[in-house]
Amino acid sequence: MKIAIIGAGAMGGAIARGIVASGSEIPQGACDINVSNPTPGKLEPLAALGMHTSASNVEAVKGADVVILCVKPWLVEQVIAEVKPYIDYASAEVAVVAAGIPTSTLAQWLEKPGETDALPQFCIEMPNTAVSQRESMTFQVNGKGECASSLSLFSRLGEAMVIEERLLPAATSLASCGIAYAMRYVRAAMEGGVELGFRAQLAQEIIVQTLRGAVSLLAQPGSHPESEIDKVTTPGGITIRGLNAMEHSGFTSAVINGLKASTK
Repeated sequence: MKIAIIGAGAMGGAIARGIVASGSEIPQGACDINVSNPTPGKLEPLAALGMHTSASNVEAVKGADVVILCVKPWLVEQVIAEVKPYIDYASAEVAVVAAGIPTSTLAQWLEKPGETDALPQFCIEMPNTAVSQRESMTFQVNGKGECASSLSLFSRLGEAMVIEERLLPAATSLASCGIAYAMRYVRAAMEGGVELGFRAQLAQEIIVQTLRGAVSLLAQPGSHPESEIDKVTTPGGITIRGLNAMEHSGFTSAVINGLKASTK
């Protein structure tokens, strides 16, 4: 699989590093990855990992099986117009990693007037920054075709789920924005830990391991947050006091309101 990644910013670079981290799961390794970006400084660390890098978007997409566009939303139309003459629509898939652009608009931008294969298989991919650690929650919205290669690729970088386009804003809030929300909880818990007597770094280590444990419990078949909470909330105990104090301060409402605020 020859992969072209256009854009080596935070998300494009994270996707590229995640693919390299998948190691043997990419049949011929990082040499099948071509990354383009106008800033040489962002390409140098990727080249050091064995990827082909270039300042030319056109050179990157030539012969690619999957073209991943990781540029700012306002640049997507411009980049598509630049590279689409060099993409083989009969065999290649185009995955767009950009928020706020509907598939109907992408179809218009991708169209090659007068050609038999007027559109390639294309989709929207919405990962989060944990993609570099192969722990992303990625959502795929198909525009044309099933984009099986793109789904397979992003499945190597965490969990990938095909959803309806109408659910993408909510999915983005839960998983992409959700990374920041989870980090804010960790930061708040660290501050609480410092007030309780721990050094910040030690508090962080404790909280991270606690979250790993919580995730592992929830990953078990039939598990539910409330059933796990019930296991540690004894009558008159300290856990229920803490939970009730958080709810008194609006914990659940704050989370729901934050999710709704970030869903356009």
